[in-house]
Amino acid sequence: MGMSIDLSAIQANWKSLAERAPGARAAAVVKADAYGLGAARVAPALYEAGVREFFVALAAEGRALRPLLGDDARIFVLSGHMEGQDLTGLIPLLNSPEQFFRDRALRPRGAFGLQLDTGMNRLGLEPGEWAAIRSEALAAGPSLLMSHLACADEPEHPANAEQLAAFRAMTDGTGVPRSLSATGGILLGADYHFDIVRPGVGMYGGLPFAEARPVLSLDLPVIQTRDVKAGESVGYGYSWTAKRPSRVATVAAGYADGLARALARQGELRLWAGERACPVVGRISMDLITVDVTDLPDIPKKLAILNAAQGIDALADLSGTIGYEILTSLGQRYARTYS
Repeated sequence: MGMSIDLSAIQANWKSLAERAPGARAAAVVKADAYGLGAARVAPALYEAGVREFFVALAAEGRALRPLLGDDARIFVLSGHMEGQDLTGLIPLLNSPEQFFRDRALRPRGAFGLQLDTGMNRLGLEPGEWAAIRSEALAAGPSLLMSHLACADEPEHPANAEQLAAFRAMTDGTGVPRSLSATGGILLGADYHFDIVRPGVGMYGGLPFAEARPVLSLDLPVIQTRDVKAGESVGYGYSWTAKRPSRVATVAAGYADGLARALARQGELRLWAGERACPVVGRISMDLITVDVTDLPDIPKKLAILNAAQGIDALADLSGTIGYEILTSLGQRYARTYS
């Protein structure tokens, strides 16, 4: 199994998103192992492109990246200050009064930010909690005030304007740098940009950044091919039966590699031999996928499941999910190559 990751495309997508928010600094979200693509390679490439603020979900992710980036890089931890975690060299984004007061006497000035809940009801200080500690928190010198948009991938959703108004009400006049927008918020326009924007899925080639350059291709090796007679069936449950004499290739990948069984539920999943599409037949199993290659003149050594013709979001549509889940579910069995 081969995963080819185009670091120059990730850099180009970051630059393109940064250009859409010229009044802000563009950070990079590299949580979940850079959305499954390998943070140890992706984050240094983004640093080389000019990124100086990085966002991770967990302190452990930040600690792994800290020695790979320059001293001027700031790594923000979205889960904040969890009890017992080592935050040396990291900036926790505190989500509750409890996190703010935890070990605050040991926290250097500016070595924290605050996440505010503007309506998503997931992480962050709610307006009443923020009002109660606002003066004390601002006096401690936070490096960032941030929130997160719940519906930014739906530009017309009224929640966007509501959250923007709530964020302004909670942060106007503080004099602290602010951040509200990830990829979707960047595309909503300048009102949402503030001081720092947080490109994430758009850097990795996913929607809602439709202009993104493709970042990832995924090739699956053909283990074996066999002739299947008309009337014979393939795979678990005999869910596919050949209507004609067929040639079926078995490739090395399955739901253990993030290629969920649901991808084949509608019978529309294709693997690709160059520009020629080959239908997946039968069920996706843990380690194997079967493909009808009858119409190919020659049997290739590998077939692509992700390429220019079938990108992350097209694949996600087949299983009723989103590109984020496809990316972060691919797992570690693929041999990764970077260019």
